[in-house]
Amino acid sequence: MTTHHEPMVSERDVPAAEAVRSSMRRAITAGRLRPGSRLVDQVLATEYAVSRNTVRDALKQLTMDGLVVSVRNAGSSVRALSAGDIHDIYTARRLLETGAIAQSSNAPDLLLQQMELAAASSEKHMQSGDWNNVGTSSLAFHQSVVRLAGSERLDAFFENLAAQLRLAFAVMPDESAFQVSWVGRDRDIADLILSGRRDEATAQLTDYLNESEAQLTDGVRAAVRTHAKLTNIERTS
Repeated sequence: MTTHHEPMVSERDVPAAEAVRSSMRRAITAGRLRPGSRLVDQVLATEYAVSRNTVRDALKQLTMDGLVVSVRNAGSSVRALSAGDIHDIYTARRLLETGAIAQSSNAPDLLLQQMELAAASSEKHMQSGDWNNVGTSSLAFHQSVVRLAGSERLDAFFENLAAQLRLAFAVMPDESAFQVSWVGRDRDIADLILSGRRDEATAQLTDYLNESEAQLTDGVRAAVRTHAKLTNIERTS
């Protein structure tokens, strides 16, 4: 299996399984682990310099997070999302992100600055044609919007949601074509929040999420149909 992960667990004062879980979730959010990637406990144990039992505990946690699937006698792999998953994710996003915008007048300047920097990061990667990092930076931007609500629990929930969302990005046939349309809109939403025009920011974000959900739903359904056709061809050949 190709190495996709950080080589060692380095977080201090964190249980080893939780550190592996966090590292693998970051790898998913960054697009380094894609849907269907096999997760072999012995290989992961070597990469992270932990025991196989620690890896198995981390995989159980990631399964509960909706990021990994485990099948008896087939092992574990990174989860592929369904159209129903996409709808559920976007239902949560609408509540979290629009709610955070409504609370943004109480956000400290540091969080507002971090949101602006996240929008600028997406623009920078787009200019260099680094589409993988455009997607990662866009997720970081939306995470920074949620942080404006000032809730560590919501931040942690959205961090996992962002990893699930990245799995949906992976099915899009042309990542650059998918990502390019959102970068400028992230900037517009950031500018509206920073200028205190929260109602306009909420309206733009709602349109953004509706369109993004529709595109990803279509992409997931197309991927499922393609997979079914290929499987049928293999069975009949």
